[in-house]
Amino acid sequence: MAPAHPRSPRGRRTTRTRTLLGAVTAGLLAVAGLAVSGQTSHAATVRQAEALDRGVVSVHTDAGNLISWRWLATDADDVSFNVYRAGTKVNASPVTGSTNYFHAGAPNSADYTVRAVVAGVEQSDSVHAIQFRTGYKDVPISPPAGGTTPDGVAYTYEANDASVGDLDGDGALDFVLKWQPTNAKDNSQSGYTGNTIVDGITLDGTRLWRIDLGRNIRSGAHYTQFQVYDYDGDGEAEVAMKTADGSVDGEGKVIGSSSADHRNSSGYVLTGPEYLTMFNGRTGAAMGTVDYVPARGTVSSWGDSYGNRVDRFLAGTAYLDGARPSLIMARGYYTRTVIAAWDWRGGAFTRRWTFDTSSSTNSGKGYDGQGNHQLSVADVDADGKDEIVYGAMAVDDNGNALWTTKNGHGDAMHVGDLDPSRAGLEEFKVDEDGSKPSSWMADARTGQIIWSTPAAGDNGRGVSDDIWPGSAGAESWSAAADGLRSPKGAVVASRKPSSSNFLAWWDGDTTRELLDGTHIDKYGTSADTRLLTGASVHSGNGTKSTPAISGDLFGDWREEVVWPTTDNTALRIYSTPYETGTKITTLLHDTTYRAALAWQNTAYNQPPHPSFFIGGGMATAPRPKVSTP
Repeated sequence: MAPAHPRSPRGRRTTRTRTLLGAVTAGLLAVAGLAVSGQTSHAATVRQAEALDRGVVSVHTDAGNLISWRWLATDADDVSFNVYRAGTKVNASPVTGSTNYFHAGAPNSADYTVRAVVAGVEQSDSVHAIQFRTGYKDVPISPPAGGTTPDGVAYTYEANDASVGDLDGDGALDFVLKWQPTNAKDNSQSGYTGNTIVDGITLDGTRLWRIDLGRNIRSGAHYTQFQVYDYDGDGEAEVAMKTADGSVDGEGKVIGSSSADHRNSSGYVLTGPEYLTMFNGRTGAAMGTVDYVPARGTVSSWGDSYGNRVDRFLAGTAYLDGARPSLIMARGYYTRTVIAAWDWRGGAFTRRWTFDTSSSTNSGKGYDGQGNHQLSVADVDADGKDEIVYGAMAVDDNGNALWTTKNGHGDAMHVGDLDPSRAGLEEFKVDEDGSKPSSWMADARTGQIIWSTPAAGDNGRGVSDDIWPGSAGAESWSAAADGLRSPKGAVVASRKPSSSNFLAWWDGDTTRELLDGTHIDKYGTSADTRLLTGASVHSGNGTKSTPAISGDLFGDWREEVVWPTTDNTALRIYSTPYETGTKITTLLHDTTYRAALAWQNTAYNQPPHPSFFIGGGMATAPRPKVSTP
């Protein structure tokens, strides 16, 4: 249960609102039929983003309801808000300094809307608030039927990673959920697996479609990286995934051969065609299928002959032209790495470029073996276009190699404005190679190492963000290095947090909290303070203990966390009950953060970071410049 009327040290009572799409806002421009905000962030390019509703939520506590809502990039800088319960205004004066408001004494069933006030004129009602009546909101889900593998092993299904996107164009986010069989395997493990199943689900639990990837897509964290994004700008998100013979789309149509079985006696799929398919977000229909790039070719050319390293896949979404999103699909990171960039326009795939560490251009230059179990996407060189940070190397927006540290493979990395005292973005990463620095921070533009810790074997966990107001900028820590470190590498606190996993902006201040397993904690130099324990929920991905998804999904700029219930019959969403006095544009309209939500499900999940610094003593948050359908 949420605490009774929790208040953060810096918090104050405020209101939040959501407006109807198309509401008149000061400073709104009309560009090619798109709504465009009047403020820029880092680059002048207008980037395509989702046309979102207000995302109003009402989170009940023992003392009343916290109502919060989105400040959209398409809103005016000086917009204010009024909060209404069943048509009656509950705030004395318009809310200006934040986008949340605590309504004391109200029951959990209270019905709220929000109205924007633009140039003194009150606009129409938003959609009605999503009610978190018991501190959480359940989205019903239905597990697929289990089965039995060819060698007689029975399996059932667990809800695993999720992503979000507006699948039906109504301005509200929907879920795309991956169902993983209980016999899913790491690539290093032999054995048959059940099929991977993917569902499209609305917030009320309506299942829009179910995709069965079939017997020729092995199940596990490294095989299916699904991207959910509006790639063609029609206002509805698409879903991109690797497919194979026997994959069945959301309308029941088979891709390739329905009878083919390419599994060998060890359960690996090392022969047969491999495809990339773009699915319709509303119907699940396969709209376009092409050969997956790169093809597996000779299995041993990826680092072993039995099927481990050949099937290490990563995926992401990047604004490679600075304006519209492209799909990133990749293979390999222990030895050879190949990254393909695709555009989805006019109902067809076009390959923009392919980066290959084995090409004559890149071979022998230190780009092999530099990939992580995840990637990150950001405009690291401030040219308005995104780069792919692929572990210990980066690839430019045009597909050319940008830099490599040659520090090799690792399990975790963070890319963002980790040191607001210096220009540009930084990368913090941990290394698996015992002969390399166990952790390091680098300039994300050049790859130049800013600081590092000594070699200490396989450093499996590492996190970086501002979790403690006692030191400026992000704090970094890892499993194999001592202490909590400043952006300059100095140990600023001897005690490390109790977890080295996920992060979430949860309470009312701007320092971030620790998200691990099924709880959220506040870091302290003596001990961590528990802020939330999820009720009857489970984390995913084994020892990684990650949520289905976490990020700024609804309400104001703070982050929600979504876990499946222990019986896998619901996605249980938690939203903060804490007030805040900080006003930040919805992070869904910061395209670096939005792309990070899209790649969050990739292999070893990592938390999202925006393009700017959020933390203690932060500057006024920039307002992104976006276009919406």
